[in-house]
This record gives sequence, C-alpha cells and structure tokens, in this order.
Amino acid sequence: MPVVSDIKIIKNKRESRKEGFVMAYIPVEYPAEKGAFYALLKEQLEKYTENETDETAILANASAVLGIALKDINWVGFYMVKGEELVLGPFQGKPAVSRIGYGKGVCGTGWAEKRTQLVADVHCLFGHIACDCNSNAEIVVPLLNDAGEVLGVLDIDSPVSGRFDGDDLDGLEAAAAFLAKKIAG
Repeated sequence: MPVVSDIKIIKNKRESRKEGFVMAYIPVEYPAEKGAFYALLKEQLEKYTENETDETAILANASAVLGIALKDINWVGFYMVKGEELVLGPFQGKPAVSRIGYGKGVCGTGWAEKRTQLVADVHCLFGHIACDCNSNAEIVVPLLNDAGEVLGVLDIDSPVSGRFDGDDLDGLEAAAAFLAKKIAG
C-alpha cells in the first residue's frame, strides 16, 4: 500500500508542470496503535493542506482526510464562528444543521468553554444537536488562534457509544491546533 512519502511523486510532477497540477489522494494504511495513527494523520493533514491558504480549501481537504482515516464515524466536519453563531463549514456526512448558537449543543458548548467536549453517549446530553440521527458519541475540538479565540470547531460523530477516548482527544487536539494555525495565517 502506498505511504505518505508517495505524495512527493505528485509534488515532483507538479513542479515540472507550468500550468498547475492535479493532486490525487493516495491511500495509506493507518496503524491500529493510536500514537502512530495520529502521527500519520497529522502528516496526511500537512501534505493535503501544504501551500494552501484558503480556509475553505484547507478545511475541505482536512474533513476528507479525517473522514477516510477515522474508523467508526458517521460525520466529520467544521463549524466556523461567524458573529454570534457557528456556521456549517466543510464536512463529510449527511446534511447537517447549518447554524448553532453560542453555548448550544456540544459544538456551541465547546466554543463557549474553549475546550474539547468528549461525549460518550449523546442521548444522555440535554440539548444535543444531531448531525446524524444515528450518532451515539461525539467529540468537539475548538480551533483556537494564538490569542486563544475560537475560530471554529472540529465536530466528529460516531454511531458507536464510547467511540472516543483520551488518545483520540490528544490526537484530535493536535490536529485542530495545526489546522487553526493554517487558517489563522
């Protein structure tokens, strides 16, 4: 199976063309061990967002990479702060709620508290806003700029109760920090 270093082949082809390039996803086999998994995930996010400055393009490729890499999920995407609400950004999954108020649901709470929300069973959470009615677990990670302001949130749902653990929290917080730095410029 190809590995991340195979992306360099595409980069070399890109550099040899004057009119631009075509980037194709190269499948990788993610390791079962979560430390190694998240190290490879970060490398994939770096590769598929390098040289990009547009927020939508960065988050679109990030949601695609996350959607491919993470097992047992049914929705992954971003909600971005626009005024007094979170507005739906790039995602992978079923159509979702377009706007979420400050402090509302898991996403709005992550924004208000400026910290990751890990919910093992969303059905036990009053006011849960479902992106997919089959979701049973959720993790929401804020994207914070250098000043500690929330730019948006990474939202991931799973049909498996208790799907996310401390290793996922650490790995996804590292991914969110990388993406926040990319979109903040």
